[in-house]
Amino acid sequence: MSYNVNEKGYYGEFGGAYIPEMLYPNVEELRQNYLKITAEPEFQTEFDALLKDYVGRPTPLYFAKRLSEQYNTKVYLKREDLCHTGAHKVNNTIGQILLAKRLGKTRIIAETGAGQHGVATATVCALMGLECIVYMGEIDIKRQAPNVARMKMLGAEVRPALSGSKTLKDATNEAIRDWINNPVDTYYIIGSVVGPHPYPDMVARFQSVISKEIKEQLLEKEGRENPDYVIACVGGGSNAAGAYYHFLDEPSVNIIAVEAAGLGVDSGESAATSVLGKVGVIHGSKTLLMQSVDGQITEPYSISAGLDYPGVGPMHAHLFASKRAQFISITDQQAMDWGLKLSKMEGLIPAIESAHAFAVLDEMKFKPEDIVVINLSGRGDKDLNTYIDYFKL
Repeated sequence: MSYNVNEKGYYGEFGGAYIPEMLYPNVEELRQNYLKITAEPEFQTEFDALLKDYVGRPTPLYFAKRLSEQYNTKVYLKREDLCHTGAHKVNNTIGQILLAKRLGKTRIIAETGAGQHGVATATVCALMGLECIVYMGEIDIKRQAPNVARMKMLGAEVRPALSGSKTLKDATNEAIRDWINNPVDTYYIIGSVVGPHPYPDMVARFQSVISKEIKEQLLEKEGRENPDYVIACVGGGSNAAGAYYHFLDEPSVNIIAVEAAGLGVDSGESAATSVLGKVGVIHGSKTLLMQSVDGQITEPYSISAGLDYPGVGPMHAHLFASKRAQFISITDQQAMDWGLKLSKMEGLIPAIESAHAFAVLDEMKFKPEDIVVINLSGRGDKDLNTYIDYFKL
């Protein structure tokens, strides 16, 4: 079985491009060109140089000594929190801005939940001198104020999404509406492995630098390329797709996807798509989606702004349906406790999204000789207000 996208844009039964007629030319232009352009030696050279000199790659693979001792296994952290802008998101925006420029686009739009993708998009637009408009849910604008300020400093216009739950799903709706209205000069940088084909595949390819580095770094540190477990949090799932990419066809590597259970999977306040989702279409792709009996999208909830998406990317839906990945749901309480624990045990303050992944250490038993790689996808600066309120710091 293949875990990568097929030529029609599907992962198993998931994926495709379910788009309004108005968007067909944009998406088709991208589909016909993305592989060709990204394979060009000039593109590769520029992409690699920016990842090295601007983003700061390769990011370290850090052996977490105290965690390893406590859990009696070998725990390595992939330090995406050390990327410029504070998260893995910039790997993808660098790739997509280079693509947009080669397609002759002059205006960039994006959606953002936690604000990390918005910041990463605003960053590359400043770098390349392009106009930038970021759509963000009104609720997320309030809870991620530092990132909103960063986007504005970088020259982006932040437009609030005022409909629905006023979070990531609604920001995406607004961005798609903008794209329909401005098809000629505008490029839509999607921040996760969601949306119509070719976006899920394209974003996964740009993020695959994460697993490529993990293999090289493990070979150096442990004498073997493959870990026993790779663990990452999944909202839409771009950091996870990047961390899993080069291990998908390695059956010896256990893939663990961590979702946000919010106040509990059955609480009605959750974003655990694998448990609660049914097959449906959202934002141009067929995937697992939280929806009511009559097919209305139900509102997701998570304390982390980056995980409260009502679906998952089609790659992850396929990994779940084919049982290639094990999905685990982690509550707000568990994630917040781990945010504090990782800070105190390793001197690393994680993004709340990333903190969910660490809670797996309490949920599963690992062997002493196991190599467990956890993707620390972002740092916690953006979440300090949430941590302050939660723990009364």
